Amino acid sequence: MEADELLVMVAGGDQQAFEDLYGLVSGPVFGLVRRVVRDPAQSEEVAQEVLLELWRSAARFDPRRGSALSWVLTLAHRRAVDRVRSARAAGEREQREARRSHHPAFDQVTEEVEAGLEREWVRRCLDRLTALQRQSVTLAYYDGYTYREVAERLSLPLGTVKTRMRDGLTRLRECLGGAA
Repeated sequence: MEADELLVMVAGGDQQAFEDLYGLVSGPVFGLVRRVVRDPAQSEEVAQEVLLELWRSAARFDPRRGSALSWVLTLAHRRAVDRVRSARAAGEREQREARRSHHPAFDQVTEEVEAGLEREWVRRCLDRLTALQRQSVTLAYYDGYTYREVAERLSLPLGTVKTRMRDGLTRLRECLGGAA
């Protein structure tokens, strides 16, 4: 008997017809599902769901619209695609939740102590600069002035300020290198 006839008989509740139909379509259903889903265990599960749906919804089959095998494979394809989309959406939800709930370890006391030590180290290194170097570096890096503005505030030529800044920053870098 052909799948079309068997499916019509399954729609009438014929269990033997379902067993015969199962034998005809279970291989192609599993093959199609396996190509879409790829995971063997998931594919078996989806194929079983399709064959159960086939038993429950056989009455919806209309032989005028196509063959039974096409109808069954359409059910299988839709179910397989649904499974893939569902798995992908679940994975994306888990990733979003993991990103949302991830809070890096933060020890406020440790952070404050480290910041205080770093400030103290910078202060000590600044104290090792000449007064003119320290003044130039402080105006530029702490007060945000440009080289030109530092030169104007100190009433010095721009080239002199640049030289002092370069020398001061070199000495700071050497001093702070010991802090690392």
